[in-house]
Amino acid sequence: MFLSLLSPAEGGGGFNPLDLAAGGNALWTIVIFVISLPIIWKVVMGPVTHALEERDDHAARAIAAAEKARTEADKARADVEVALGEAQAESAKLLGAARERAEVREKEIVDAAKQEAANMVDSARKAIRAEQDKAISAIRSEVVDLSLSAASQVIQRNVGSEDDRRLVTDLVSQSESKN
Repeated sequence: MFLSLLSPAEGGGGFNPLDLAAGGNALWTIVIFVISLPIIWKVVMGPVTHALEERDDHAARAIAAAEKARTEADKARADVEVALGEAQAESAKLLGAARERAEVREKEIVDAAKQEAANMVDSARKAIRAEQDKAISAIRSEVVDLSLSAASQVIQRNVGSEDDRRLVTDLVSQSESKN
């Protein structure tokens, strides 16, 4: 009945906002949109906008954290490279010092060995000289005894007194000093 009152067919004439064929649809759509816009804005757009803003803030914080982490990683890498360079320099320094100490120790060992060899040669020379002197003394004594024995046979008498022995020893010594 209400619809029939507003219908132009019954002679009511005029504008029927409920008549979709006459253009009322666009007007009502605009009216309903304008009336529902604050509600839509409050109920739908507000939370969506808020969620988008939170997402943007979260992305900005993540980007800032990533930048900070990258900066810290670059700084840590630089620190590690500096520490590595220092460690390499220190190891080269220690290696050089160890080489120097080894060279010094090697020289000391070689010098000590040379000195010991020289001492051994001197000791051997002294021992040889002592043995030579003993041998020469024994030979002299033997020469004196042989000379006395030969002389006693030649002169057919007993030549062996201390005086004769001293005479022959002096003769042998004079003979050696001439050579």
